[in-house]
Amino acid sequence: MARDYTLHSASPQGTGIDFKAELNEQQFLAVTSPPGKSLVIAGAGSGKTRTLTFRVAYLLQNGIAPENILLLTFTNKAAREMLERVQSLLPVETRRLWGGTFHSIGNRLLRLHGERLGLRQGFSIMDREDQKDLMETVVGSSGVDVTSYRFPKSEVIGDICSLADNMLVSVEEVVKEKYDWFEPVMEGINKVRDAYVAKKLETNNVDFDDLLALTVKLLEENEDLLERYRRVFQFVLVDEYQDTNALQCRMIDLLTGEKGNLMVVGDDAQSIYSWRGADVNNILRFGERHAGARIYKIETNYRSVPEVLELANESINHNAGQFRKALVSAREGRGMLPGLVKVDNPDAQASFVAQRILELHEEGVPLAEMAVIYRAHFHSLNIQLELTNRGIPFVITSGLRFFEQAHVKDVSAFMKFAINPRDEVSFMRMVRLVPGIGGTSAMKMWSAWVGMGDVTSTSKGIVMDGEGFAELLLKLKVPKKAQKVWEQTAWTLDELLGKDGVPVLPGRMIRSVVEGVYEDYMKAKFKNADQRGQDIEQLEEYSGRFESTEEFLSQLALLSGLDTDESPKQAEVKEVEDAVTLTTVHQAKGLEWHAVFAIWLADGMFPNSRVVDSGGLEAIEEERRVFFVTLTRAKDELYLLCPMVNFQARDGNIMVRLSRFVEELPEELMEVWNVRSFSS
Repeated sequence: MARDYTLHSASPQGTGIDFKAELNEQQFLAVTSPPGKSLVIAGAGSGKTRTLTFRVAYLLQNGIAPENILLLTFTNKAAREMLERVQSLLPVETRRLWGGTFHSIGNRLLRLHGERLGLRQGFSIMDREDQKDLMETVVGSSGVDVTSYRFPKSEVIGDICSLADNMLVSVEEVVKEKYDWFEPVMEGINKVRDAYVAKKLETNNVDFDDLLALTVKLLEENEDLLERYRRVFQFVLVDEYQDTNALQCRMIDLLTGEKGNLMVVGDDAQSIYSWRGADVNNILRFGERHAGARIYKIETNYRSVPEVLELANESINHNAGQFRKALVSAREGRGMLPGLVKVDNPDAQASFVAQRILELHEEGVPLAEMAVIYRAHFHSLNIQLELTNRGIPFVITSGLRFFEQAHVKDVSAFMKFAINPRDEVSFMRMVRLVPGIGGTSAMKMWSAWVGMGDVTSTSKGIVMDGEGFAELLLKLKVPKKAQKVWEQTAWTLDELLGKDGVPVLPGRMIRSVVEGVYEDYMKAKFKNADQRGQDIEQLEEYSGRFESTEEFLSQLALLSGLDTDESPKQAEVKEVEDAVTLTTVHQAKGLEWHAVFAIWLADGMFPNSRVVDSGGLEAIEEERRVFFVTLTRAKDELYLLCPMVNFQARDGNIMVRLSRFVEELPEELMEVWNVRSFSS
């Protein structure tokens, strides 16, 4: 016989929140939802983050302890902002709350219990490039014939395996669905994957997908841990639920169970990431999987004027698979309808965009409040040229993420190896920085290193049979021209460990690496060495918030994966006080501007040709959701542009058909701009 008994913490001291006064009626109903399963459909611009924030505050104010709340997000930034807002509402220590991305929570659980899956303490987290490097090593040693038939490159194999993991399907299914030209070498792909999995375990490495896949495996295979965390996580909240894949959905369902309290928030109309495994059916069929779940809709939009919202509503209503809703603007109308702008050619399109930007700017609209949005990067070429010619500053929100840049990864390789001497990927990257050491030499050095005996990481530090890094590394045979730098590298690594093999703080590690070997390498390797040096200084400053190198490296790996908040190009926006944003729709999701120029609205461009050619209903409906996201980025002014003639190198000038997504909109909801050229 057993009895369930719940402990409640004391309610936060001080003035309670008047939730009724702070929220609109729909938000209030969702925030104060009783325990159980609930789905909140939060339309574009309806205050989704505010709703989740107040839900956390509501639970805390009603006696739920912070450590009994799990908040899952897709970016560290989203989790941080929500917890900061909660902190401003209530005098509660939010650090006790389990809040973060799926991958960061998975990492936390694996750090605590990974030994049950064969992981050793101090395991390294590989990012995409690390994964590619290890995969190349595996392919090279697998014995698979990569010459008789075209065999996928290591990066492609990594993508195939990643999709299989995240969609909870076999590699065969992924290849058949998305890479059918590789079916003749399916046996080789499976052999490489098996070897890759074994190699990760041998080298005490996990890749980004393992943070979820291994967490799910941990919970599925250990009933005691599953029951324990279901007791700990009394309330689970999930942000952007429409973007979850099968693996993330499985992780959520495991942690909540049939009787758990789960609230998911999202908008099916903004589910646009199926290409990376997201499944819109997770949100559309939530009620089927969780019988009796409450469903709330939040439809008041605080972003856009009624004229923009009416157009967006009309567009998304053409989708059959959706939760029907009608966004209502909280703002007054401006009397200006979205503009439909048909122009002669791509150059005229660019001229219109640039000229209208200048006119709006003269009227007082900051450049930073204007954006040009497109379906694919190459669509922006003419726009870039025209803005440059007219001296209009702009930023492009694309490029390598800060933590994926070569110089940042080089420095972190030293740190990873220092705390995990079994990390082959980091060792190989580190030694190949030494002049005179190539891939073959590095491989021989690695073989010699692992043959030296037991060098492991423990909770008390690095154990190396009483010898330091330098003493061991200097025993390795290196080419003569590499001798001097290799000696310096070995002594530098010695500085990364303190007494008894305990790793020093990450900031000190970074300084040692730069001063010991990397500053000279940067000067010899990069023409912008000063700029890269400043990046590393920022990295050192960032590391100061962490109490251990292991914690810092975990976060570094997480930030270079799917939950990265900011790319270098996006960071540059902060440095340019006033600049127009050029962005793809997918990168624009969650953002807003006074004026939006949606360009290349032509069939084959938007929707793109792949979707048009496939003719599949699901693909077309997702593409229409991408269009819906485009429309709802505009706060006040929206311009829909399409060149009616396009020049192609092979076929010359060809007529273009206006996007079907524009054609299906009522004409009375748009104002046609008749554009003509004028020359003096």
